Amino acid sequence: MNQKILPASSNMKEFEKFLKSPFDIGVFLDMHISQLKNVSQMAKAYNKKMIYHVDLIHGLKSDDYAAEYICQEFRPYGLISTKSSVILKAKQKGVIAVQRIFLIDSHALEKSYKLIEKTRPDYIEVLPGAMPWMIKEVNERLNTPIFAGGLIRSEEEVKNALDAGAAAITTSKIELWERFS
Repeated sequence: MNQKILPASSNMKEFEKFLKSPFDIGVFLDMHISQLKNVSQMAKAYNKKMIYHVDLIHGLKSDDYAAEYICQEFRPYGLISTKSSVILKAKQKGVIAVQRIFLIDSHALEKSYKLIEKTRPDYIEVLPGAMPWMIKEVNERLNTPIFAGGLIRSEEEVKNALDAGAAAITTSKIELWERFS
């Protein structure tokens, strides 16, 4: 993936800014199931590729059935989830599978490593992404491209995450979209 910033939208106003941006790929974080059709149609009209965060679609249970439904009905570019069943279904359906992990403590990290070794996602989204030393560690351990997200608030933090080995930054901070477009 050549795009270093993945604009993340949590509402229609942010999504509309993404549609007018030069970025090809975007992430929709927090939506209601009733918005999926409209968001998908708008993205296609603007030739944008969408990655949907399945765990944050209200009205859908975050499982392999939801992943299959989204893939069949809306043909997204990719799906993000913390759930292994969603990741495995995304891979089966031929869309980009992004496993989201939270850097809470060593125990949670070890559990995440085991999960990722089992599911083999296309990308890992590491949160918070403002910890470059952890991006480097995860990258070395798993050798899977990383999206850094969460608490990245400045150009310097973007640069640090990319320098540590992140393939891209997921951010809802519109100022960063504009600086890196």
